[in-house]
Amino acid sequence: MHVSVVLFTADLRLHDHPPLRAALESADAVVPLFVRDRAVEAVGFATPNRSAFLADCLTDLDASLRKRGGRLVVRSGDLVDEVCRVVTSADADEVHMAAAHSGFAGLREERLRRALEAEGRRLFVHDAVTVAVPPGEVTPASSDHFAVFTPYHRHWAQVRLRAVVGAPRRVRVPDDVKGEPLPARRDVTGVSPALPPGGESEGRGRVTAYWRSGLDAYDDMRDDLAADATSRLSAHLHFGTLSPVELVHRARAHGGLGAEALVRQLAWRDFHRQVLAARPDAARADYRAKNDRWRDERTAKADIEAWQEGRTGYPVIDAAMRQLRHEGWMHNRARLLTASFLTKTLYVDWRIGAAHFLHWLVDGDIANNQLNWQWMAGTGTDTRPNRVLNPVTQAKRHDPDGAYVRRWVPELDGVDAPAVHEPWKLPALDRAALDYPDPIVELSEGLERFRRGRDRQE
Repeated sequence: MHVSVVLFTADLRLHDHPPLRAALESADAVVPLFVRDRAVEAVGFATPNRSAFLADCLTDLDASLRKRGGRLVVRSGDLVDEVCRVVTSADADEVHMAAAHSGFAGLREERLRRALEAEGRRLFVHDAVTVAVPPGEVTPASSDHFAVFTPYHRHWAQVRLRAVVGAPRRVRVPDDVKGEPLPARRDVTGVSPALPPGGESEGRGRVTAYWRSGLDAYDDMRDDLAADATSRLSAHLHFGTLSPVELVHRARAHGGLGAEALVRQLAWRDFHRQVLAARPDAARADYRAKNDRWRDERTAKADIEAWQEGRTGYPVIDAAMRQLRHEGWMHNRARLLTASFLTKTLYVDWRIGAAHFLHWLVDGDIANNQLNWQWMAGTGTDTRPNRVLNPVTQAKRHDPDGAYVRRWVPELDGVDAPAVHEPWKLPALDRAALDYPDPIVELSEGLERFRRGRDRQE
């Protein structure tokens, strides 16, 4: 009997899964395999929120496979070692998997290829599984990647995407391949109280609901903090319970300004991946160094902790940071504001903020997280590296009634707009009764410190 292994990584779904389709077409039986890679845990990426969401995803994937006569085989350990053990146990001829786009995943993929070839087995890597347009498919004439989003998006939009692959009706799995019990969310400690459920079923249900009630208004409402009108599909894209290719096709078929705006966000996701694929060190180092003289972490310790805990005295910043801890997610506009505040107003190294976000965000991945932080810090691909977002002005614009602030900062529940965004302007007695801190820094002081700290000879 001819057997293939399909290795699931960041593509935990059955719909639009080219590696699974290829494995099923090439073999009599398939081993659907997921390896809980110890190396991922060793680098600190298996945080509580992502581990809990992953457990949901694996449970849902296993249930979907069982409905089709199959099951998910889960192993723990070194990914290359575990895949080779399964291949030997099943006497499989080949392994199918989605292409990797990070430096870590790319090195792991090459190790696996060499190990399989040494045993006379083949590795088939499929592109456009975790992205809509793979890194390197569109490039400028003078470089290996686009450093500015607008021209990238122009070329990206002209790419003809592959057709969507349907979910299989039946999956036959060899009986003698053993796995371990599926992980469960209840076994993970330190999870955000309102972390959403994971899994392909949940993701597809969310798409259906959003297409009916939210997509048309996305272009107008996506920056409205209180409305919470974004798609909230980012975690499902990160874990691959939804296909970006399928989402682009469906959005374009739906049409309208909201759909166009959503597709543009998917292009941003691919943009960051092609940057990181070409410049892997951008995960840690400035993409475009500005000779910053970031504040010493020990000196800035109190300010960093106030930012992390949502006690800066700037209500919209504090609301966003509290939402992050409670939900494991943050509104995109709020991500920009909190990143600008840390890097430009407090003048703290973007890597400190990126690490904090990676700990809490269920959708946290290296490409989007690190490069969005660099964009806001002015060390990345932003063509206006010295822009500073004023938290008060932004709050009045994107939370005019103060509903978002009051939702997450109950100390200000009785304060009406616009005072809710500037509680320090209230009378002294009213301010003292709020149990809310004064601003940890004056905005003008923070701006001047940023200007002094950054090399202005650009």
